[in-house]
Amino acid sequence: MTLGEALTAAKEKLVLNSVPSPYLNAEVLLQRLLGVEKVFLMAHPEKELAVDVEQKYLDWVERRARGEPAQYITGWQEFWGLDFVVTPEVLIPRPETEHLVETVLKLNQASRPVIADVGTGSGCIAVALAKEIPLARIVAIDQSEGALRVAARNAEKHGVNSQIEFKLGDLLAPLDFEGSREALDFVVSNPPYVPYRDRESLPVEVRNFEPAGALHAEHDDPLGVYRRLIEHSSPRLRAGGYLVAEIGGGQQRAIQELFDPQGWVNLHFVDDLQSIPRVVVARRI
Repeated sequence: MTLGEALTAAKEKLVLNSVPSPYLNAEVLLQRLLGVEKVFLMAHPEKELAVDVEQKYLDWVERRARGEPAQYITGWQEFWGLDFVVTPEVLIPRPETEHLVETVLKLNQASRPVIADVGTGSGCIAVALAKEIPLARIVAIDQSEGALRVAARNAEKHGVNSQIEFKLGDLLAPLDFEGSREALDFVVSNPPYVPYRDRESLPVEVRNFEPAGALHAEHDDPLGVYRRLIEHSSPRLRAGGYLVAEIGGGQQRAIQELFDPQGWVNLHFVDDLQSIPRVVVARRI
């Protein structure tokens, strides 16, 4: 089978199974498998695939046709211009989450900030910030040991493992084990905020494959994690430190009401590219 024939067969399979963006998916899977750019596929449609490569590609296409995300099949996802290892133990990094990184970089004025990344998952936020702020010290926290292993792999892959310390636990609770609380410049988080009652409305790729614990709000209360995150952050942030967190669509007003004006100032929201409030920012008094 040639490259051109493989792509044609893959596209037909994905179209038949109503996979979104079937042409793009077929190309991305083959690019990742061969380690080539798209232009190579276009320039060499006559190139023969080795039998084992052909079989692996067809297997990948079959998995994608069943709804499995391409990122879990290939094991990679781009975020902040960097390639990240992803497995079913972590959420797939989204472009919207890059607004968290952008916001922290705009707010930061310290050469050596201390940052806590709560619910680090793949470590994409922590690694991106470490790459952008070479003297930053970052504590990456997650309740999943599997997620922390993936995050550590990504930190090592991008050469920032010396900047990031990984801790297992709930929100900022692991910092208490050090005998004294950290003076943090930033608490940054993309917490689980999707109500479980909305699960059936999610795409099959998300509903059936991504880790529910990293996606859905505990006790089906989408504001609960924000209440607790604010409570945890308040005593650990230095005066003038920031809490920066991703939020879901339509949550702006309810989240705004969670912040005590006696403890927080400069409360505002950052829109995503669709003009939807995506990030909440608050400064500790």
